[in-house]
Amino acid sequence: MTENEFKNIVLEEFKIELTDDIMNKLNIYSSFLMEYNSHTNLTAIKNKEDIYLKHFYDSLTLAKFIDMHEINSLCDVGTGAGFPGIVLKIVFNHLHVTLIDSNNKKIKFLDELIKKLNLEKISTVLTRSEEYALNNLDSFDLVTARAVTTLPALIELCLPLVKVNGLFVPLKGNASEEINISSSILTTLNGTVENTYNFSLPKENSTRTIIKIRKTASNPKGYPRSYDKIKKSLKKYIK
Repeated sequence: MTENEFKNIVLEEFKIELTDDIMNKLNIYSSFLMEYNSHTNLTAIKNKEDIYLKHFYDSLTLAKFIDMHEINSLCDVGTGAGFPGIVLKIVFNHLHVTLIDSNNKKIKFLDELIKKLNLEKISTVLTRSEEYALNNLDSFDLVTARAVTTLPALIELCLPLVKVNGLFVPLKGNASEEINISSSILTTLNGTVENTYNFSLPKENSTRTIIKIRKTASNPKGYPRSYDKIKKSLKKYIK
C-alpha cells in the first residue's frame, strides 16, 4: 500500500482526513522503523508499502469501530514498535497514551521515535503488563493490544487496566475459537463483549477481528495473576 493509497482508503473507509502533518509524521515513522530495523530486529515487516498496510492501516482499523474522540486515555499493552498506540496518537493528537512493553530494545526505539516526532502526552513503560496492571487498576478509557497472546490471557492482562464503563479492544487475526474460550475470564473480570467486527486486510485479504469489550464493574481482587499462573490455567491454549 503506497502512502497515497493509505491516505485515500483511510478517508474513504474511516472518514478520517489525514493532514500533511500527520502524513509527514507517518513518513518519518516508517523511515526510522526501516533504518532501526536494519540493526535491531523490531518487526519482520521490512519495506515501506508493507509498513503502511500491515502496521499503519491495520492499527487504524480500530478507529473504524470506536469513536476515538470520546477517548481521553489510551494504554497499548505489548506495543512492540508502537502498534497501534503511536499510530493512533499521531492521528488523534488529543489522546494521552501509555505504551507498555517488556522488551528494552523496543522501548528504546519508541523513546527515540517519540522525540523525533515531538509527541506530547505520551509515555513508555518498561515492565510486564501484569505488574503494571496491579498498580494501575481501573485507570484507562481504552486499553488495546495487537497480536500479543491468546485472547483469554490477554483479557486477564488488559481488562484490569480499564476504567469502569471503559473499553478493552484487542486487534486479532481469526479469533472465533479464542472468543469461545474467553467467557469464564470475562465473567470473572466483569467484562462483556459488545460487538465483534470481522474483516479482511486490503490487498492480501488476511483475516482480522476487532473485539469490543465493555468493563461493567471494578476489578476483582487477585487479578491479574502472574503470567505463569495464567499460562498454567490456559495450558491447552498457550504454548
